[in-house]
Amino acid sequence: MKLRSIELALPDPAAAAAFMVDIWGMAPAKVQDGTHYLRGSGAFPYLVAFEPSEQEFVRSTTFVCDEAELARIKTQVAEAGCPATPTVSQDPGGGHGIIVELPEGELLRFLVDTQEVDPIAGGDLPVKLTHVVFNSADAEASGDVAERLLGFRVSDRTRGMVFVRCNDSHHSTAFARAGFASLNHIAFEMADLDAVMRGIGRLRDHGATPAWGPGRHGPGANVYAYYIAPFGPVIEFSTAVEKVPDDYRVGTPDDWIWPPNRIDQWGISDKDFDGLRKAEERFRFRRDWEPEPLGN
Repeated sequence: MKLRSIELALPDPAAAAAFMVDIWGMAPAKVQDGTHYLRGSGAFPYLVAFEPSEQEFVRSTTFVCDEAELARIKTQVAEAGCPATPTVSQDPGGGHGIIVELPEGELLRFLVDTQEVDPIAGGDLPVKLTHVVFNSADAEASGDVAERLLGFRVSDRTRGMVFVRCNDSHHSTAFARAGFASLNHIAFEMADLDAVMRGIGRLRDHGATPAWGPGRHGPGANVYAYYIAPFGPVIEFSTAVEKVPDDYRVGTPDDWIWPPNRIDQWGISDKDFDGLRKAEERFRFRRDWEPEPLGN
């Protein structure tokens, strides 16, 4: 299974797309019924979709999987009684599957039979999404649901987050101990450290500085630089997320305590706590469909 894309609704999708293409460094994929689809250099047809809406919210977060994985999720979700519905994707790449609403409102879409596109060579486009993190009122409960119903696995626990993976990448998502449910941030995988640093330089050319970073995390060991996008959410340049084996020992909060005045491995990172917190509260979840039987 792989994390593919996130679909956001917001008042001015064209402006959001312009920022992500002209400054952040993505490539346009398609505009369809007012929705702007943006891609990276990898084989996924798009990584982010911006659809027009008077209100801003997370439409869905999309994973691609195989038939066996989808069948297992259907069974577990149905037995647990979580709201869900079959779906046929009208987005680039197509596919069909289900949308599941987790207990705190997160809407995860699982698709099979999706199509890929030719990669783009050269440049500093993001390759893919590396993770999408959610704020949670009860991060431990959310992590438990991800394991029991979706087949994900908890990789690490810190004082701030429960990190969860769906393949050998340390985390494809995580649940932050925030006390409320919303989108925490979206992380874009860059080709390497130099691509991250060039991204920081490109944002600096446009008068933007990181809200957190650059630095290197503990869990996952990825390099990062977080920004508050002008259209609302927190977005991250990232690279080199750790690959973990099946027998990876789940870390505890005591494993990830930094020395005083440090918040990452390098010890050089500053963080706009207040600005990030406000941005992390903006994009909530909204279900506009009624649950239906999932079938076989």
